[in-house]
Amino acid sequence: MATSALQFAGLVLGGVGMVGTVAVTIMPQWRVSAFIGSNIVVFETIWEGLWMNCIRQANIRMQCKIYDSLLALSPDLQASRGLMCAASVLSFLAFMTAILGMKCTRCTGDDDKAKGHILLTAGIMFIITGLVVIIPVSWVANYIIRDFYNPIVDNGQKRELGEALYLGWTTALVLLAGGATFCCASYGNEKGSSYRYSIPSHRTNPKSYHVEKKSPSVYSKSQYV
Repeated sequence: MATSALQFAGLVLGGVGMVGTVAVTIMPQWRVSAFIGSNIVVFETIWEGLWMNCIRQANIRMQCKIYDSLLALSPDLQASRGLMCAASVLSFLAFMTAILGMKCTRCTGDDDKAKGHILLTAGIMFIITGLVVIIPVSWVANYIIRDFYNPIVDNGQKRELGEALYLGWTTALVLLAGGATFCCASYGNEKGSSYRYSIPSHRTNPKSYHVEKKSPSVYSKSQYV
């Protein structure tokens, strides 16, 4: 029962992490315009993402434009696009692998040991996905903070941390938690299967019991006289 609860909790965490990974990849709010110094045009907000940049005016109108070329992006956004695409694919594969290893799934048979190995593989994949997500998010955040405190950079070019970065950190933690949960569930699966097949069977041979019971009869009747 506890193993089933761990599997269900890991599947929920993994599903949330997969959806969060895709959302972070699509969202344009990686870099947000900063209103500092002489940059007081607060009715216009600029968003820069992995695929497009958007301009939002007075919470009424928003225009987005997809980047014409990958080379138009800065090096950190170029690497982040590739890593986030890889993380999205890896999270989907980990989620499908976890479904195959669930106790309620019958397509992989009823071998608990084999399902434990499948869950362990899914857990490792989720942990790797969490690490892949946290790398580009932290990399872009480092660039933003470095440019923000750089006096050479013009105030109009400085950016702040966008909502996608905060969602990315949360998603990475959820993926790591889901992977750890699946690893614990796989350990419980293998432990339960070892207990199931390690019960010794002590059976008494009826022939030996019959021989032992009749062994006192080898003495002759004359010895009792």
